[in-house]
Amino acid sequence: MLERLLPPEVRSAHTRTDPPAAVLFPAEAAQVVNAVAKRRQEFTTVRHCARLALAELGVPPAPIPRGVRGAPIWPDGIVGSMTHCAGYRAAAVGRASQVGGLGIDAERDGPLPDGVLDQISSAGERAHLAELTETRPGVPWERLLFSAKESVYKVWSPRTGAWLGFEEAEVSFDMVRETFTARLLVPAPFPTLTGRYLVEDGIVLTAIVLPPAGE
Repeated sequence: MLERLLPPEVRSAHTRTDPPAAVLFPAEAAQVVNAVAKRRQEFTTVRHCARLALAELGVPPAPIPRGVRGAPIWPDGIVGSMTHCAGYRAAAVGRASQVGGLGIDAERDGPLPDGVLDQISSAGERAHLAELTETRPGVPWERLLFSAKESVYKVWSPRTGAWLGFEEAEVSFDMVRETFTARLLVPAPFPTLTGRYLVEDGIVLTAIVLPPAGE
């Protein structure tokens, strides 16, 4: 599923289960030694996916520890993103010479919990979602908005080292092209970001890929 949202220079891997063969490097295991079993399994499987994707780039297995605000620390010369939700784990990677930034997010299909939409969206975004819902009522637009903003943050954070609140990016969707545009409402190295989305088999996916620096 995920590969359909990504250009060929980005490699990805995903799984719907937690394979027994997935293991952690000692430096990774130390970061989740006190975590509950579910969290350790997610952490392990998504790094298994990342190493499979890295292998497609010819990068040997290496630790991918958690850094500032939980962001993964990738091998030198690599940009990447990881995501997991119930029943789905995935990772995408690319060489920094070919990809300037990468953000992916997966969520379970379905409405957001009560009250969450008001916390993550502006009045304008909610009006936009209402219009989309009238046209395509079967699409989980609220969940797509949440996922798109997660992907925005995963691109933003490695480039800036700063926090970005949900209210600091305004997202709109093009349901014909199945793309979205995020307008940053704070000073940013990129005033807008464009991504793609997919809803299939109970999973909502969003992805943003930036060109390399200088393009």
